[in-house]
Amino acid sequence: MDLGITGKVALVTAASKGLGRAVAEELAAEGAHLVLCARHDDTLQQTCADIRAATGARVLGVAADVANPADVARLVQAALAEFGQVDILVTNAGGPPAGTFAQHDAAAWDAATRLLLTSVVELTRAVLPGMQARGWGRILNITSIAVKQPVAGLLLSNSLRAAVTGMARTLANEVAASGITVNCILPGYTRTERVEHLAAAAATREGISAEQATERWTSEIPMRRLGEPREFAALAAFLCSERASYITGTSTAVDGGWVRGLF
Repeated sequence: MDLGITGKVALVTAASKGLGRAVAEELAAEGAHLVLCARHDDTLQQTCADIRAATGARVLGVAADVANPADVARLVQAALAEFGQVDILVTNAGGPPAGTFAQHDAAAWDAATRLLLTSVVELTRAVLPGMQARGWGRILNITSIAVKQPVAGLLLSNSLRAAVTGMARTLANEVAASGITVNCILPGYTRTERVEHLAAAAATREGISAEQATERWTSEIPMRRLGEPREFAALAAFLCSERASYITGTSTAVDGGWVRGLF
């Protein structure tokens, strides 16, 4: 299937590893040019080199912390200087610390808000006018399955990713007539470093091993296994494509059936 994004410019954040990297690889394989960011430049530049070698895509890597508005502005400026436009925005960020309400002070809430919510607002604000002027754009927010079924011990993530969902759903209606889609994609338990860290946190909290925590999660998933980043990335690339032109305002789970609800 030709996704119709050859030559489109995609900006993907937190893209040096995990889900962000998998999405970047899939978009590059479909012919998109890439602007990737992550906080650690050495890992980021290696990822860029790997994707160039595998796909022949043009890839720009910019070290940036999306929780810092100045870094967001610099990132988008670099993208525009290199490619002239951003057609596809994929927002992604590593999760905030695990913990309960009692364990998070005001500083933790502020840091998590800047990482998970304000970053999405600032990135969207920076690229949206160009999309509107061209009459085409794709905004895809990587959030979490927790927006459908909150995960115990992840209060900050549960709360702020839900806020992103509300913002995205509202924005989708505001910009739909301009040929821009806005969607969220919800990863469940997927084989990434983030899930490894969550397993370690659960082990400490509950007095079990990380392996036992992972086994419990997989026992709750009808497919009885963790997801793979490439499985997630396949849907992400489709939602960023011309083929998905009539899909907007959605929050789609990639969770192996973990959420038991109807919607």
